[in-house]
Amino acid sequence: MADDGAVRRVAGGPATYWAPGTQILWRYRENAGEGFHIARPVTVVRDDEELLAVWMAPGTDCVKPVLADGTPVHLEPLETRYTKPRAVQRDRWFGTGVLKLARPGEPWSVWLFWDPGWRFKNWYVNLERPLLRWGGGVDSVDYFLDISVNPDRSWHWRDEDEFAQAQRDGLMDSRTADRVREAGQAAVAAIEAWGPPFSDGWQHWRPDPSWTVPSLPEDWDRTPAHVSS
Repeated sequence: MADDGAVRRVAGGPATYWAPGTQILWRYRENAGEGFHIARPVTVVRDDEELLAVWMAPGTDCVKPVLADGTPVHLEPLETRYTKPRAVQRDRWFGTGVLKLARPGEPWSVWLFWDPGWRFKNWYVNLERPLLRWGGGVDSVDYFLDISVNPDRSWHWRDEDEFAQAQRDGLMDSRTADRVREAGQAAVAAIEAWGPPFSDGWQHWRPDPSWTVPSLPEDWDRTPAHVSS
């Protein structure tokens, strides 16, 4: 896993960016907690003052949350999904790869999914805390509410029930929930205007065949000093 040595400095400015092909971590903190419960090694596609784009390859070893007894979270009834004790589990991403796009300071990232054979499936807007950068990757907090965008540009909300349950269970206060709703409306405006990144043709992108699948480091949950958003 690449760390601070795998960055490049942009001439004329203080920011440092990862070069294409650098392997980093994309992580999410626990909701209403300090630890990390999602960690995904990814490969940098592009990184500059306008956009961070990363590729999560099929077969990537990841960390995901599970119930304390190992039950997958999505199998637990919604009423108790966020109140039962949890653990984390190493797993492998068995689906097709995912391209993740995030603009600096924006409270969401946009993910692209494909069906087998590179048939484009959809964009997925993940509402989240703006990414915080550190030497080995980026960190965020997922805010439950999402938006799915189809190739014909139609869209619909996702996980509204989880968003409401998280508030009932104290994982999100009312001020945060209001900010998430505002961010969602801003994302909808970008979708309906068909602005970046939807209009940028990323669905035609393909990974460099020379890239290897990143490995998950043993210290995937380390707490570094964040350097920027």
